[in-house]
Amino acid sequence: MPYLEETYDMIVVGAGHAGCEAALAGARLGLETIMFTVSVDSIALMPCNPNVGGSSKGHLVRELDALGGEMGKNIDKTFIQSKMLNESKGPAVHSLRAQADKQDYSRQMRRTLENTDHLTIRQAEVSELVVQEGEIRGVKTFSGAVYRGKCVILCTGTYLKARCIYGDVSNPTGPNGLQAANHLTDSLKANGIEMFRFKTGTPARVDKRSIDFTKMEEQLGDERVVPFSFSTDPESVQKDQVSCWLTYTNEGTHDIIRRNLDRSPLFSGAIEGTGPRYCPSIEDKVVKFPDKERHQVFVEPEGLYTNEMYLGGMSSSLPEDVQYAMYRTVPGLEKVKIVRNAYAIEYDCINSLQLKPTLEFKKISGLFAGGQFNGSSGYEEAAVQGFMAGVNAAMKIMGRDQVVLDRSQAYIGVLIDDLVTKENHEPYRMMTSRAEYRLLLRQDNADIRLRKIGHEIGLVSDGEYEKLLIKMDEIEHEIKRLQGTVIGVNSMVQKFLEKYGSTPLKSGVTLAELVKRPELDYEKLWELDERRPELSPEVREQVNIEIKYEGYIKRQYQQVEQYKKLEGKLLPEDFDYTQVKSLRREAVQKLNKVQPATIGQASRISGVSPADISVLLVHFARKQQ
Repeated sequence: MPYLEETYDMIVVGAGHAGCEAALAGARLGLETIMFTVSVDSIALMPCNPNVGGSSKGHLVRELDALGGEMGKNIDKTFIQSKMLNESKGPAVHSLRAQADKQDYSRQMRRTLENTDHLTIRQAEVSELVVQEGEIRGVKTFSGAVYRGKCVILCTGTYLKARCIYGDVSNPTGPNGLQAANHLTDSLKANGIEMFRFKTGTPARVDKRSIDFTKMEEQLGDERVVPFSFSTDPESVQKDQVSCWLTYTNEGTHDIIRRNLDRSPLFSGAIEGTGPRYCPSIEDKVVKFPDKERHQVFVEPEGLYTNEMYLGGMSSSLPEDVQYAMYRTVPGLEKVKIVRNAYAIEYDCINSLQLKPTLEFKKISGLFAGGQFNGSSGYEEAAVQGFMAGVNAAMKIMGRDQVVLDRSQAYIGVLIDDLVTKENHEPYRMMTSRAEYRLLLRQDNADIRLRKIGHEIGLVSDGEYEKLLIKMDEIEHEIKRLQGTVIGVNSMVQKFLEKYGSTPLKSGVTLAELVKRPELDYEKLWELDERRPELSPEVREQVNIEIKYEGYIKRQYQQVEQYKKLEGKLLPEDFDYTQVKSLRREAVQKLNKVQPATIGQASRISGVSPADISVLLVHFARKQQ
């Protein structure tokens, strides 16, 4: 029987946040790329929360942008509110979060994809992998068409054998009622890929006209908006913003939930998949935190085009009558009308231990994976994985060195290392606490850390890289100037110090020493600094942080040096660890399963002790002699 057959360099399965970044990376590097989606209307869809960024997630987006990804640029075009979180704390945990107009976000990303050379978009369900002798050769679609390719990247999100559940209702669909992908799982299993069943959830969407905002706390955006992308002109994002709102559950809410737990598929056993610990449903929160009198509910607009509002913090899979009852106990929601019910979604994903740090499958050459398919949660986590998988697939096709970011270079490095090293039996979420070198991996210096790598890959232009070099030069010169500028003891200086509650001077000090004082900073000291040059806010911020935290930063660099020593000790591929005498049985099992790339990675495997690492070091040192 005749069938359609086409050939590409790179095939991307899925057009969510991971698929978009993977496809753009490949096409922008000049490779003929095709991206499949079950619906072209769902490209870069935001089926859950209508925002980008947040604690640690903002770091990921800025890192992605520094490397040459698209998410940061796209949210800068389409946000309706923007906020820098954790500003009362140190710079390590500052993180951008922006509320998106979700339709506009999807529309703009689609426009970017459709106007990218070398990129073809195809609406079709991929149902089968074409694998020969342990190498990927392409994919087949449900219609029988064959698409041959040198590399395939799977970014299927939450669509594989997906079903949406609330109460007794179970719909065999993907998010937002979109078609599920029901056939690919069987092909994956037939090729020896281990699958997990995970679940996530989303709250109800409600009609803005049925909300009483007078009973809620208004949440405003920042007066001065900081863009996500280092390429965005900061002046272009200063615009009118919409409000979000904060309210709380109460004992009445919790009582309704408790009385109806027997009708929750989460507790009745109707849901098989494991949910995310750090983004629990409201019924989970009530059961696990019985002493808590209230939980936050963020009421957020879905966009400028609609009256739909998102109830952040109240995801649920309870029946719709219970949803109505519990939502209407919340202040401001007493007369609320639901537009879309809350639901849980269950889907197939992989055991990510099957992946190399490049996100290529260990057992199938040329097959890569990114996003929620890898067992992670969140748009931002998905986007960075899609990007790295796309870059590494491209590097493989082009015969260039693949790119692996380590834990000291980026949150992206922490995320991927955790996925491919540690056993994850629940959807993985990025958090600042997972990073060991938080002071070095700040969101504000992502360009300084990663722009060079993006330029070497070929996804950051010469002009953008040149801009960074000028910025770094300005930072260095200004720090040196402050270290060399001495302020003498005079009445003006003493009055200035008194104004800020700072200790008076007994002898001359440098401006840099004054910056280090907790009550002072670079911005305040302009009064004493007659020769201060005109510098951008971004440069001034870096100067302040680098001087103020100099001691801590130096200490972290020393820690990184120690870490790099272990990361530099490579381990052989496909090694049988039963050959290493004195290793404990558990360590042998874990090492054989994960097949770590370095001693450093081996040390982070649960079940591998420091003593086991010492044994490995001795064993491979002898081998080299």
